[in-house]
Parts: sequence; C-alpha cells; structure tokens
Amino acid sequence: QVQLVESGGGLVQAGGSLRLSCTASGTLFSINVMGWYRQAPGKQRELVATITSGGATTNYAASVKGRFTISRDNAKNTVYLQMNCLNPEDTAVYYCNYNPTYARGPYWGQGTQVTVSS
Repeated sequence: QVQLVESGGGLVQAGGSLRLSCTASGTLFSINVMGWYRQAPGKQRELVATITSGGATTNYAASVKGRFTISRDNAKNTVYLQMNCLNPEDTAVYYCNYNPTYARGPYWGQGTQVTVSS
C-alpha cells in the first residue's frame, strides 16, 4: 500500500502563487509516475501535470503550461507543484497521484483545496 499526504493548498488572490507538496510512503517502487490532478465543483477530475521517476519527462495540461512547474525529490519521496500566475479558473481540489509502472496502482491523496479569488 501507498499513502500520499498533500499540503500547501489555501486561499490566494489572482496573480499569486502557491506551492503544493505531496509525500509518498509505504511500499514504493523506483519506476513510477507521479502527478497532480484537480477537480473543480461540477467538473470531472483532470490532469494538471505529471513527472517520471527520474524527472526527465514532464507533461502539463495546456491550461497550466508556462504557469505551473512540477518537480520531485526522490530522496524525500516528494513531488511538488509550483503554481504561479493563478487565476480563479484554477480553483479546485488538487489531488496527488502515484502510479508505479510495474505494480498495482494508481494511488491518490486525500486532496488539498486551492481557492483563487478575483
């Protein structure tokens, strides 16, 4: 089993920044993809960004490209999401995702609320 604990959400004004963190624990596998997804009220959960184990490959939703940066520290089993130039459309619950490539998954965190006021 894998446990994911997110932190860093909150309330911010439009144009501001937030940094989300997610730390994984439990039975972890070296080859994996970690990422962030979000779900706004009344909408489906959508991909925000993903990053491979070594950090060489990242993937971003078009709506956040150029504003958000995903990174990871494997020594800490932690993935980060730096969010800049936030706008009200970024308001959602943000979920951390851990997906081992050769084992059962994916796993989800409990979510952290991000609210951007106009």
